[in-house]
Amino acid sequence: MSTACPCGLGDPYEHCCGPFHEGRRKPPTAEALMRSRYSAFAVGDEDYLLATWHPTTRPVSLGLDPEQRWNRLEVLGRTGGTLFQTTGTVEFRAHCRVRGARDVLHENSRFVREDGVWLYVSPV
Repeated sequence: MSTACPCGLGDPYEHCCGPFHEGRRKPPTAEALMRSRYSAFAVGDEDYLLATWHPTTRPVSLGLDPEQRWNRLEVLGRTGGTLFQTTGTVEFRAHCRVRGARDVLHENSRFVREDGVWLYVSPV
């Protein structure tokens, strides 16, 4: 039985963000990258998060909190970031629980596409 992808699109993980995390496919848009990064947080894939972070803003490590459980993503808006553009933003709310307490990360993220690959840069 397949598990639904954490990104919220409703597809099974192995057909949605799984291929991005495994390096078999690259996200075609800024929103697809943002969704795949959210899923990487949800499944604890620190390597993918670092690999998709622009080198000018990438931290050395993340140290993901094993007590943090990401449980819902809301995409609120986007600008640019299509197959034919090289910059874009995606505004979202990522819902989680940390040690039982609810929390929400609200961010408008900036992305760039370099050499055909989308990368997360920073909050706007």
